This record gives sequence, C-alpha cells and structure tokens, in this order.
Amino acid sequence: MRKEKFGVGDYAHVYNRGNKKQVIVKDENDKQHFLEMLFYFNTEITPPNPFQDLRTNKLRLSLNSFVWPEWWTPRKPIVKILAFILMKNHFHLILEEIIENGIAKFMQRLGTGMTMYYNTRYQEVGSLFQGPYKAKNIDKDLYLKYLSVYIQVKNGFELYNGGFEAAMKDFDKAYKWVTEFPYGSLSYYYGKVAMPIIDKDLFLEIFASPDDYKNLAKECMLDLESRLGGLTIETSIEA
Repeated sequence: MRKEKFGVGDYAHVYNRGNKKQVIVKDENDKQHFLEMLFYFNTEITPPNPFQDLRTNKLRLSLNSFVWPEWWTPRKPIVKILAFILMKNHFHLILEEIIENGIAKFMQRLGTGMTMYYNTRYQEVGSLFQGPYKAKNIDKDLYLKYLSVYIQVKNGFELYNGGFEAAMKDFDKAYKWVTEFPYGSLSYYYGKVAMPIIDKDLFLEIFASPDDYKNLAKECMLDLESRLGGLTIETSIEA
C-alpha cells in the first residue's frame, strides 16, 4: 500500500508484519524493547545509541518507568501515539502527526531499530518486515472509534487463551484480560499500566467512560461488519 501524505493534525492507522509472516517478538525482552522504542524514538532529536547509553549508565527500564537522562537533549515528541497493540508477527498503531513528516520519521526509526535489534540478538540478516510500513489516513471520527476497538480489543482477543472464539464466549473475562495486557494501549487507558507512551486525551474526549468504551467494544465484536456501517478496516495485516 502507498504511504499517504499526512498533515499536522491528521490521524493514521500504521502497521507492519514480519517478512513471510515471521515472528517479530519471541519473548518478554523483545516485547519490552518494542515499548522502549515507542518511547525513545518519539523525539525530535534521537540520542546517539540510546539503549547502549542507558545500559552503560546502568539505568533500569521497566513498563512503569522510562528514564530520560539529563545529559540528553530534552524529549520533544514528533507524533502522538493514541493506540497500539503488539502481536507475535505484526503490530498496529494509531498515530497523530504533530510536526511535519513526524509519522514518516518515527516509523523509519522504529522499523530500522526493530530490524537491527532482532538481527543482532538472533544473529539474522536481512529485512525483519515484509516491506515498508503501511499507513492509512483516518478521516472520520466514526472510523477512529471502531478502528481503536479493532486494534485494542479484537487483536487482544486473538491473543487470549483459546483465541477470539473463546474470548467471545466469556466476553467480560476476556475484556478484563485485555485491559491488563501490558503490550496493548488499553491497559494504559484503564490505569493498569502507568505507561508514558500513550497520549490518552483524544479518547477521553470521545468516550464518556470506560463502560461506554466497553459497551461499544462488545457491540462491535458481536457484529463487526454491521457495526462498521460500510467503513473498511484494513485486515490484511492479520496472521
């Protein structure tokens, strides 16, 4: 898919999948590093070798604490990350462009960083992904709402024990599990993970309460096609 041109204030659904559907994260360390890259690459001036610098200075990273050393150029984000989920062989993001070419710069860093990390750790060569990242403009509020459910809930249900079908048989239990899943943004909106990655202001504006979002998610999952009202969500990324 052609990467669209975005203007400041535009929203985009951005995603990519492992080359030949290969796994892109193999363990908890890989997943944690994905979160770290979302944080440390989202700045106007990227610190030289940020992760090596953090290790050298023995600065501990965790899900709840990302350190920004005082000797680095102050952090100034180039995109807003509104939602995300990390799957075994692909990822989804909803981004807002807040400076010119911010999405393109951020995604170039993320793709390169993930590939270099993976190839170094697992002694591989070549591209980690099937090609350049895909990006689609989100031009309707309704699309944004349902896309967020698709990314945060539907994909989360795919990871639930027994998969999507099992999740739908026990929706409340599965939904609670998704709100505690640390590698998806819904855990941040529910306050289960104190993640400094997400900008949650937009969704707090368009959804009255967590129950309001849960009700939408349940309706959407029960009949995804009809709830989209003719809008198309890109599904070719799925495993």
